[in-house]
Amino acid sequence: MLEDAGRSLWADTLPDHERTVPPEPAQVDGHIDVAIVGAGFTGLWTAWYLLEQSPGLSVTVLERDHIGFGASGRNGGWCSALLPMRMSTIADRHGDAAAVRLQRAMHDTVSEIGRFVDEYGEPSMFEYGGTIDVARSAPQTDRLRHEVDEYRRFGFGPDDYRWLERDEAVAACNATGVIGAMETPHCAAIHPLRLVHALARAVIGAGATIREGVTVRAIESGCLETDAGGIRADVIVRSTEGYTVELAGERRSVLPIYSMMIATEPLPAAVWAEIGLDGRPTFADGRHLIIYGQRTHDGRFAFGGRGAPYHFGSRIDAAFDTDDRIRELLTNSLRQLFPVIGDAAITHHWGGVLAAPRDWACSVRFDRRTGLASAGGYVGDGVATTNLAGRTLAALISESTDDRDRDLVRLPWVGHRSKRWEPEPFRWIGVNAGRTAARLADRSEERTGKASRGWGGLVDMILRR
Repeated sequence: MLEDAGRSLWADTLPDHERTVPPEPAQVDGHIDVAIVGAGFTGLWTAWYLLEQSPGLSVTVLERDHIGFGASGRNGGWCSALLPMRMSTIADRHGDAAAVRLQRAMHDTVSEIGRFVDEYGEPSMFEYGGTIDVARSAPQTDRLRHEVDEYRRFGFGPDDYRWLERDEAVAACNATGVIGAMETPHCAAIHPLRLVHALARAVIGAGATIREGVTVRAIESGCLETDAGGIRADVIVRSTEGYTVELAGERRSVLPIYSMMIATEPLPAAVWAEIGLDGRPTFADGRHLIIYGQRTHDGRFAFGGRGAPYHFGSRIDAAFDTDDRIRELLTNSLRQLFPVIGDAAITHHWGGVLAAPRDWACSVRFDRRTGLASAGGYVGDGVATTNLAGRTLAALISESTDDRDRDLVRLPWVGHRSKRWEPEPFRWIGVNAGRTAARLADRSEERTGKASRGWGGLVDMILRR
């Protein structure tokens, strides 16, 4: 029986004593140094690193809803080194060395967040376990082996990415039909809402102001238009991810894609002994229509996937945060992967929007002339990426001369601009066609055991470039 449709597992398991209640600030009028729009991971990491470098700055974070309201507080709980763009794509644009530097920076970022949790969080909100991507068919094996080969081409060894043959893969993750897997240690399973609140408390402690319940309607050089009046700032950072489309002039900047999740009741130790996932690696498989999951600290499955429809005109609505059809698909997928869970109750179903740029490439930008900065477009790979983005924005804004910060501002995603998405109805037709193609490609491969060149190629053409 579903207990909490629409309410996330993370919201229901956030301890009361860890819930951040920002002090009521005086009305912000006059002038501030840095205004940050969005109290998710990107905005809060940016504030944290700015104040670490320049403790005297006046920094205000504005949030329409509450801390961690968006993807930062609702995601699948992967703090991974994944990027939405392939290394080969980065290399084609910027060269092999730049692609390697960005990927190694992501490896370091997972450790950086771990260090933050050691000092400001609780161990149970961040547990290193790596990631295992299982292959359950010949086409999935080919795709995942190709990924390992690509990492090898860029100089990454088995300590970073390695292929597991069947017996070792099954021992790690005993899903049905496993014939191999790709494994990497560069990931931690997290409780995302606990982490974002730990970060918010640290940011407030460092001297920033967080204002909840303030709607930003438009961003211009030096000025924010809000429902609480105009706010003037030297630097304005937009960190609104999927909700960017609701700002004036930004409707086609990114695509708001819904990702959905379910969670089970806590499972008995005997069931986990059968499944594996010891050490809590996050897991996925090689299908086209993405799934992702983790074994939570309290012994549940938190399991999610894509497949929800894109809504015409880039509409975002709380009514879209649940979808009975997607909930059923996720439930069936989880039970097919791990039939040992039997009739374990699905206690939660929730969702939210993530942001997809037209070329699937996240970016960090700062224009010193206008004072406007932004970061985002993580396409669901945002927990660690936001930290790297926040450090990079802080280095750009503060003009840091530290060698580590100089390395950050030279990363190839700095200054990148994606072209805008097509106008409607072409956007709606293309994106939903890609979603359908992914589903049909998976069905074809399951039925034939062969790679779906037609449907799979259409997925790449529409959604991956």
